[in-house]
Amino acid sequence: MAAKKLNIKDKYRLLTRDLDWEFSYEDRQQAFPYEEFEGIKITDWNKWEDPFRLTMDSYWKYQAEKEKKLYAILDAFSQNNGHLNVTDPRYVNAIKLFLTGISPQEYQAYQGFAHVGRQLGGVGARVACQMQSLDELRHLQTQIHAMSHYNKFFDGFQEFSHMQDRVWYLSVPRSFFHDARSGGPFEFMLAIGFAFEYVLTNLLFVPFMSGAAHNGDMATVTFGFSAQSDEARHMTLGLEVIKFLLEQHEDNLPIVQKWIDKWFWRGTRLLSLVAMMMDYMLPNKVMSWKEAWEVYFEDAGGSLFKDLARYGIRMPKYAEVIEKEKEHVSHQAWWTFYAHGHVAGFHTWIPSDEELDWLSAQYPDTFDKYYRPLWELAKEMEAKGERFYNAGLPQLCQTCQIPMLFTEMDNPNQNSMRDFVYQGERYHFCSDGCCDIFKEEPEKYVQAWLPVHQIFQGNCGGPDVGDILKDYYHMNVGVDNMDIKGSPDEVRWNQWKGIA
Repeated sequence: MAAKKLNIKDKYRLLTRDLDWEFSYEDRQQAFPYEEFEGIKITDWNKWEDPFRLTMDSYWKYQAEKEKKLYAILDAFSQNNGHLNVTDPRYVNAIKLFLTGISPQEYQAYQGFAHVGRQLGGVGARVACQMQSLDELRHLQTQIHAMSHYNKFFDGFQEFSHMQDRVWYLSVPRSFFHDARSGGPFEFMLAIGFAFEYVLTNLLFVPFMSGAAHNGDMATVTFGFSAQSDEARHMTLGLEVIKFLLEQHEDNLPIVQKWIDKWFWRGTRLLSLVAMMMDYMLPNKVMSWKEAWEVYFEDAGGSLFKDLARYGIRMPKYAEVIEKEKEHVSHQAWWTFYAHGHVAGFHTWIPSDEELDWLSAQYPDTFDKYYRPLWELAKEMEAKGERFYNAGLPQLCQTCQIPMLFTEMDNPNQNSMRDFVYQGERYHFCSDGCCDIFKEEPEKYVQAWLPVHQIFQGNCGGPDVGDILKDYYHMNVGVDNMDIKGSPDEVRWNQWKGIA
């Protein structure tokens, strides 16, 4: 006779083992059609282990407790006009970047894990994907609720969902997840579960949440803390994925290594948005992008790949290039947005003298040599009433869809550009990494929806930039974008604070 009360281990086994069934009159390959086409070989799904062993009743209990605490704090934040406690109206633009660039990707992750959870033959992996899918949907909802308070007082929050599918720079995070979701189930699990959630997630969430804490934004800090236990499970799932694949069959190793190379590179390109946020968009700095990269990848990631070396895994390809790029990527990204501030969904500005000095101290080998003169020139132009805006549209990388803003690391005065001819058509790339990814799957990337190309083809509204911004992007020119000085956000902020 079975025991009336089961322990958590037995409950988890009933959920993830005894719930499964054998196929008697249907072909198992037809039930899971995507499990084998990537070349991955699974010999025994029962070897899958989830260290958390979380059952659904426990999951709902824990999440409900977190929801109560989260919304109590968000209500208190709203009732006490928490937006007045942030350090500076410039800070709010970092939240706009998060809401437009990151939050919609939580929904893509939710859809991706829901789909992949159906396609994996192992019931333990399916249950883990189901829970992560629910987590990702919850993260989107809590982020929107936390930031909805700012929408009452600041511009640029109202059309984030509409902008996601249209605005030029948002094609970078969107294409990252479209690429992952259009791959097979194991590639998606490695791309999002391992490369992003395990290797790179600390470089996304820790800077944003720490930056929020240092700048008086307790709403953002709260949803970050509420999501942290979910992220711990996600990282565990990501590590379990890669170890499981490598232990199942030796033929999986070269496939897994190829995916690590690809998604490490794609992930670091995406994180250029976070780099400029850390170095330029936070009035109160937490740490530089260079410091964050050294702590969260070179130290933590280096230890991880040393552990994985016993499986035959090496450091991701082009890791040495990224090590050099940590000196440059944030400056080059922010200059690009400053020069194209009239077509961005947030305000931009020239760093103050104190901030320039901080950047000089953080980047002693590169900033004064390459970037401070650029900002000094921009200040001179602005003082003359000639604030610089780039009137042209940038060329985009066919793979990561980032404008051609990066330079050669051995010669930072030379733009980095690669090209490759496929079926008589020439395609352009920002780096060797993106060019290599294209060559591996050209049929996939030739279909990329590149915003600048679409604008020139007349598929994004009227012929004038103002028409595109107003009718296609749904941006209010001069209100949602352009320079922070004199913007409605700054004017209202000064009124609230009693600043003349």
